[in-house]
Amino acid sequence: MSVEPYREITFDKDGDGPAGQSAALAALARQGVTDLVLLAHGWNSSPSGATRLCSDFFAPFPGLFGPGVEAGYAGVIWPSMMFTDEPVPDYRALVTVLPEKESVLGRLAELLALAPPHEAAFAEFGALLRELADVPGGAAGATGLAGSVPEFLVADPVAVCALFTEALGDDPGGDPGDGPDGEFGEFGEGLKRYWKGAREALRQATYYVMKRRAGRVGESGLGPLLGEVARTAPGLRVHLVGHSMGARLVAYALRGLPEGARPVASVTLLQGAFSHYAFTARLPHDPRRSGALRDLQRRVRGPVVACYSRHDTALGVMYPLASRLAGDSASLTALPGTGDPRWGAIGHDGVQGVPGTAARTVADVPREGVPGSGCVNVDTAEVVRSHSDICRPELARVVVSAARAGRP
Repeated sequence: MSVEPYREITFDKDGDGPAGQSAALAALARQGVTDLVLLAHGWNSSPSGATRLCSDFFAPFPGLFGPGVEAGYAGVIWPSMMFTDEPVPDYRALVTVLPEKESVLGRLAELLALAPPHEAAFAEFGALLRELADVPGGAAGATGLAGSVPEFLVADPVAVCALFTEALGDDPGGDPGDGPDGEFGEFGEGLKRYWKGAREALRQATYYVMKRRAGRVGESGLGPLLGEVARTAPGLRVHLVGHSMGARLVAYALRGLPEGARPVASVTLLQGAFSHYAFTARLPHDPRRSGALRDLQRRVRGPVVACYSRHDTALGVMYPLASRLAGDSASLTALPGTGDPRWGAIGHDGVQGVPGTAARTVADVPREGVPGSGCVNVDTAEVVRSHSDICRPELARVVVSAARAGRP
């Protein structure tokens, strides 16, 4: 580990962890730590990979805080995964975080490897995705499910895989007769190209599972743990940092804080994989609804900083598609327009729909700092060139600036 003192906090898929974890963090305060920087990783294939990320990310921090601050560090390790770029997803890595789904994942990987050009194979693939995601009903087109699960899990699987293939830029267009109505060329060979989209459908299904898990771990695990830390070490200032799905985890921890507990001094979201409208009190396209984390930035003593980059194609292309498929029953007719703001990720264009949100660039922050409270968007495109490009000294300075802001 590149920094000391460092502690590791672990949770299972339900947000449960071993006894004594809050006491270990509180003990740091008794050892003189004033500020605890806590990082939650995104998708990783192993706990050791998450630990390496923490070490690499924290490496630039020593010396940045300045006098009067004694920093401590912690990593939140939770069961998630990262797909590799192998031709077939590494289902064995998935099994490590979804062991109860081993047989389902094995058959999904087999279908992706074989790519049989038959509608029946796609139907089986769709059923397996629903089993993986614990979707009730078990039948494509099941009624009453569109509002609670992503549309792509209950829609026609051929149409879904065709749409994902198009989104990935691998659909050559085909004949006008090609489509989800059964006319896919001689002997169905035209279907074979849609297995590229099927691989993305598996990614999105596991994304849906991890999305639920990250929120649950944050709200049921990290939030209550921080509440206990606040009770036993009330002077310790906690600075939450989350990457990708880990940003969702730390944001949902705010929802899980006990009433009256305010241990969190700042939050920094790095390429956050959740809605850019999460904190809004009123959705622009549906004023009757609010974001899932409405006004929770007020539970933070300092700022909530959202770092975003236009170079993050994972959040700029596939996240909007997944979001649209999750929330619009008519969404399988076309790809989402690039200008449609409803489906955006906070890691692609920052916090939206919150009046008074400040704006900075990553170059501005060392000179100007960030406001002492409220939401702040920081454009990091100058240094962040891809979704996982977060181990940067410039981002360490953003976190430290957020930690300094709002100090009494």
